[in-house]
Amino acid sequence: MAQVMEQETKSVPAKELAARIVKLQDAMCEKGVGGALIVQKTDLYYFSGTSQQGWLFVPAEGFPLLMVFKDFDRACRESGIRDIVSITGASKIPGSIEKMGNDIPAKLGLELDVLPTNLYFQFQTIFSTSTIEDISFDIRLIRAVKSEYEINKIRTAARLSDIVAGYVPECLAVGKTEVALAGELEGYARSLGHQGMVRMRMFNNELFYGHLMSGDGAAVPSYLASPTGGQGVSTVIGQGPGFRKIKANEPILVDYVFALDGYISDHTRIFSIGKVGDDMKRAHAFTLELQDKIKDLAKPGVLTGELYDEVISIVADGGYGENFMGTGERRIRFVGHGIGLELDEFPFIAKGQKLPLEVGMVIALEPKMIFPGIGVVGIENSHLVTDDGLETLTKYADAITEID
Repeated sequence: MAQVMEQETKSVPAKELAARIVKLQDAMCEKGVGGALIVQKTDLYYFSGTSQQGWLFVPAEGFPLLMVFKDFDRACRESGIRDIVSITGASKIPGSIEKMGNDIPAKLGLELDVLPTNLYFQFQTIFSTSTIEDISFDIRLIRAVKSEYEINKIRTAARLSDIVAGYVPECLAVGKTEVALAGELEGYARSLGHQGMVRMRMFNNELFYGHLMSGDGAAVPSYLASPTGGQGVSTVIGQGPGFRKIKANEPILVDYVFALDGYISDHTRIFSIGKVGDDMKRAHAFTLELQDKIKDLAKPGVLTGELYDEVISIVADGGYGENFMGTGERRIRFVGHGIGLELDEFPFIAKGQKLPLEVGMVIALEPKMIFPGIGVVGIENSHLVTDDGLETLTKYADAITEID
């Protein structure tokens, strides 16, 4: 059981790492996989407690081995893994594994959902006697259900999300550009401990703090797997706040992630300087009603795809089918996503998904309405799945905040 060192000074408690590794070993045993090599940075942190460059070998039975390329001394200080060695490159991995008394597995698990093809070919050569199996789905399932340690981290991030939202009215001004407002809020978030990076697992998706857009600028579509896009500051970024000047009497979308000690809270609120139009107010009120209905439906055991279908039916009956989560054929086909160390974790409240909700999952629900040429309204809160349903972790008022 005790497969990591018990050192209270480590960033992630040793017992926490041990529990995670046992779950991975159980999953490997069920699949007949003899060992897994963890390469992706977020997974490496999750199982080892450090994000220093290296590789973590987890045998189906026995002690994990952390092999560090850079920086070894720092990895030793940060990680609770018992066995840590310094190696000069990936070709040394099999020898290091055998030196620690482990056999090279006949079936080796790798994170094939994110592993670059060149690295895959490299590992095929390095582990020439092994068959490579995909272990990524099992890892994502393990990470989907949060421990009490992780939940407490996310609770703290959620509290800080609320504090950032509370700071927005102090910064709003007619004529200020979106990007200038974003810079003020992002600087404030950093002063509260925001780590400055928001990690996503999906290939070619990236985010810097989140989206802050105003009026019709918020309804500009982009490539990102998000209902909102934004003009951005250049075509190379192609999303987020731009140089549009904020006006009175229009919705201002502040969709920001707070990332603290790796863990994420996702949070959207709508602000305005003066009053927004009645049509937009009604649409926003509908998203709040929809949020409440989703919370009533989202119980442990409910299939995520079936929950999404219910949501789409409610939206259609409400008359907002053409504006929900985007417009046109490329609108987003989800209403919620898991959060943790990454912004796009399991589960997804999305079309066709079969994963049931489980106690301990944390989900960002984000029902939003997009009106091209006008703007965006809607809500996003982070919720914990409990035995009784969803507990909302972000507390700032859901209604549009209108500043005189």
